[in-house]
Amino acid sequence: MKKKFRKLLSLAFTGVLLGSAAAGLYAHAGEPYDVYNYDRWGEAIPSQAGYIADHTVSGYDLGIGAFNEPSDIFFDHNDLFYIVDSKNNRIVVLNETLDKVEHIYDDFTMPDGSATHLKNPQGIYVSAENDNIYIADNENSRVLICDYDGNVVREITKPTSEVYDQKRTFLPQRVIADKAGNVYIVLGNITTGAAMFDPEGEFTGFYGANRVQPTAEIIGNYFTSLFMSEEKKARRARNVPTGITSFDIDGDFIFTCTSSSTQTTDTVKKLNAAGNNIFANLDLSFGDYTPMYDTSQNKVLQPAIVDIDIAEDGNINCLDFTTGRVFQYDEDCNLLFITGTIAKQVGGFDHAAALESHGNNLYVLDSQKDTVTIFTETEFGKIVHEATEKHNAGYYEEALGPWYEVLKRDGNYRRAYVGVASALLRQEDYEGSMKYAELADSPRIYNKAFEGYRMNYLKEHFGTIVFVLVLIAAAWIFISRKLKKRRLAIEAARAEADRLALQGKEEE
Repeated sequence: MKKKFRKLLSLAFTGVLLGSAAAGLYAHAGEPYDVYNYDRWGEAIPSQAGYIADHTVSGYDLGIGAFNEPSDIFFDHNDLFYIVDSKNNRIVVLNETLDKVEHIYDDFTMPDGSATHLKNPQGIYVSAENDNIYIADNENSRVLICDYDGNVVREITKPTSEVYDQKRTFLPQRVIADKAGNVYIVLGNITTGAAMFDPEGEFTGFYGANRVQPTAEIIGNYFTSLFMSEEKKARRARNVPTGITSFDIDGDFIFTCTSSSTQTTDTVKKLNAAGNNIFANLDLSFGDYTPMYDTSQNKVLQPAIVDIDIAEDGNINCLDFTTGRVFQYDEDCNLLFITGTIAKQVGGFDHAAALESHGNNLYVLDSQKDTVTIFTETEFGKIVHEATEKHNAGYYEEALGPWYEVLKRDGNYRRAYVGVASALLRQEDYEGSMKYAELADSPRIYNKAFEGYRMNYLKEHFGTIVFVLVLIAAAWIFISRKLKKRRLAIEAARAEADRLALQGKEEE
């Protein structure tokens, strides 16, 4: 009896320990949202997290007082982290780990030696080519270009060019610069693209305007206008595209996004030096495939991409203001991970405003919580990124092992099926490639694999195929001759019968 009691007590104690361990694991891995991805049919399915929210950083944590509606963040080439603290009219610079203030820019020195201050700054960019800091100083209607000591090198204000509508104010929201020193500025009230200035600050025109959304009304108006007089056309309201909300630069390409929830055309663009959209003719979707329905607001939540970031490995990170989520894509726009939500807990947002990546982390700025949330890469995310990086670099076979590991951990992860299919295609395992391409719903890879499979089949069975064809040809010839002889015999018999019948009539 005592033995039985001790055994039960031991089992109970073991159960408590296992329960505690499981609870601890859940607390560590838990997020304030459901982690999901999309399968080959475009259905949302549970998935493993690529990132988890680690902690947040506020002005209080840094000992500088609360941030006040911060609007932009940026990591420079010196691993310094910049926060545009808009309503406090300052730029806060932190170290790489975001636990130490390195500098606060709240006043600047103009070229003539006078002092100047920011007024509701909205965007920041630091150039690795010239070490200049570019600040979109919104309510001062200018962009300041300064050095690390706060000395203003150049001030860009409203251009006097005829190309720029002088009725429009100059309200910079975001700013970047390319390798040549050309400056691109997103203006809050301009829908004709980003204002472009040369290295000397001279206005050169607009860059990368979005296309007009081709709605049924617009298409109908176009055909109606074909039969209108020029006078009526002039009086009609013009259809204008939505403006650019934010952008990022990666080498020779500029990526733009728009936060308009009614725009599905040019939501995200990849522009070359000529301003042409590389994504224009591709069937791409950014944000949730199927817009979510919010019962509390009784409306459909359309994606509104408020910021975009191009990571060091080429991955494209898009911040959706509507859902508070980060959608991460590889350089070919294949969806990798979905992170974040609208929530009060760490990992959720009230007002997602800006996004940045650095190393293996993602950083999201909330302009209502006045915090920066740091998301760290999970083990699953590390494996996916390793496989993706090798795949995109052309090392398909080297990526095969990591892709298989991804599928072991998440059998519904579509991107892995595409990767395995591509690797097997490179190894000339066409049957295997066809199998995984079908699971990935990738007709392009399947067709290539089928072509290779067909070619190999013809090579391997060439002798048999030729032999069978020769037999078929010989049989065809033999049968044709037999049929011909039979036909001739029948025709001869008929002719003989006709001759005899004619002869009998003549004898009568």
